[in-house]
Amino acid sequence: MNLDELLAIAILLLGCFFFLAGTVGLLRFPDTLSRLHALTKADNLGLGLICLGLAIHDATLAGIVLLLFIWMMAVLSSTLSAFLIARRHHARKEYPEAGHD
Repeated sequence: MNLDELLAIAILLLGCFFFLAGTVGLLRFPDTLSRLHALTKADNLGLGLICLGLAIHDATLAGIVLLLFIWMMAVLSSTLSAFLIARRHHARKEYPEAGHD
């Protein structure tokens, strides 16, 4: 194994760690907005690191551009879906009146 392969494996494992952290946040956090934050932040970073590791392993311009495109589409779709879930949560949630904890 050369240095590029070891670096790619290390970055891929780090990306998998962030996916695992996002999943743990989804399962452990108490409310919708906290779960949504943990999942979108960790998964976007995890996918970015996995795409970076694959780009280091592939090392062709076409492959790197395709991985960048895949990552950008995932970031855009997760942003949009998180916005829609948060908006729906906000519209349906009943907030207590001031002073009535």
